[in-house]
Amino acid sequence: MRKISIVLFMLATALCSFAQQLPESFDIDLWQNGLPNTNGIDHQPWDDKQRNFKPSIRVYLPEKDKANGKAILVVPGGGYRMLSISQEGHLWAAELVPQGIATIVLSYRMPNGNKEVPMSDATEAMRLIRANAEKWNIDATKIGIMGSSAGGHLASTIATHNDEATRPNFQILFYPVISMDKSITHMDSHNCFLGENATEEQEREYSNHLQVTAQTPPAIILLSDDDFLVPPANSAEYYLALKKAKVKASMHVYPSGGHGWGCGNFFRYKKEMMQDLKIWLDELK
Repeated sequence: MRKISIVLFMLATALCSFAQQLPESFDIDLWQNGLPNTNGIDHQPWDDKQRNFKPSIRVYLPEKDKANGKAILVVPGGGYRMLSISQEGHLWAAELVPQGIATIVLSYRMPNGNKEVPMSDATEAMRLIRANAEKWNIDATKIGIMGSSAGGHLASTIATHNDEATRPNFQILFYPVISMDKSITHMDSHNCFLGENATEEQEREYSNHLQVTAQTPPAIILLSDDDFLVPPANSAEYYLALKKAKVKASMHVYPSGGHGWGCGNFFRYKKEMMQDLKIWLDELK
């Protein structure tokens, strides 16, 4: 199943390609003064094929007169083994920047046995965006996070575990891994993030539907009913937890599409998905 999943992710990426025209961008290394932690492979030469990603952000900004103040940190998925960096990452800039939304795509390091590594990369990315908000024509109170699959787990972890300084103002989650409970989680993500011998306490701490509070930011969750990789129960549990905490939330389940579609043109319900997302973003206060 693991090999099949990776092949499907790569096939989706190839089909998607960079057909959409991407706006201009610039890159920023997250840790210019040295890495705060290690996954054991990040001091080797950076090599995407070896799951060794340089922690960095690529920043796509709308023209100043078109910017609406919103910004989204995009966190690609890949099972905490790889990054689906095109259709779950950079291609979102072609969709969001024309709407006036600054789009910042995160390349984060894989846990490789240390869950603090991707968490620290995502947290530092949030800190950098807020620190540069004025310079980038961003409203510091309108910075969201978008995550797909395992990236959805990382995004919802930042949304439920971080303090106000680095907590996003809203969440956009695509077919996310939410729970670390073995009965409904995506086991490959579980094992890569927590390890095969994770304790029940660790599984509860990073089952993010159990960490929702009234301070958790609003969320929209989008997924397919026939997701073959991450059980839709993950999304349902998170939605119910948000509603119980009286947090603004919306969930859209499309009849088909499987897993890993991101903003790929091959997704049958892309038009409906983009409309649902735009309406939700426009209604955010």
